[in-house]
Amino acid sequence: MSQPGSHDAMVARRLRVVRQANGLSQRELARRTGVGSGTISQIESMATQPSVSVLKKILDGIPMDLASFFSFGISPADSPVFRSGAHVDIGGPGVKYLSLAAARPNRKLQMLHEFYQPGADSGRRALTHEGEECAVVVAGRLEVTVGDETYLLERGDGYYFSSLTPHRFRNPGPGICEVVSTCTPPTF
Repeated sequence: MSQPGSHDAMVARRLRVVRQANGLSQRELARRTGVGSGTISQIESMATQPSVSVLKKILDGIPMDLASFFSFGISPADSPVFRSGAHVDIGGPGVKYLSLAAARPNRKLQMLHEFYQPGADSGRRALTHEGEECAVVVAGRLEVTVGDETYLLERGDGYYFSSLTPHRFRNPGPGICEVVSTCTPPTF
């Protein structure tokens, strides 16, 4: 076993990022490759450095070749922490949708920090898409239309529904409405 060095740390971090970006647990990756989950854990914790053949065998289970493994850039999107100034605004006029981890590859859910100006809405047409979504109103009031029903939500109220049902959001005012929402799978 070698002493942990910068190469060990790079391999450990890259393997963890690639595995997690592909939605694989250490156990699932081990099952796919025939390499023990203990070995994968030791590599990721820098307790051991894999041989090229073992690393190749692990990467075959993702799948990814060695050249790609050593050449891809690790961006801040690979971090588990996303600072408030790094959220991407994907909203429109009167609506700010701050997307958390927007650049993260292979996301399984989407989280938004939403701000609706008084009178602003999600658009004239109702939205429909695959999945489910839920939210909680942090401040203000939000009018939520799901199917043929319209509800007025206030601070602390929330919603949860199938996104296949046509839905629309509007701030009836008088102040800014703030919402934290999530949906799966990501639609933006």
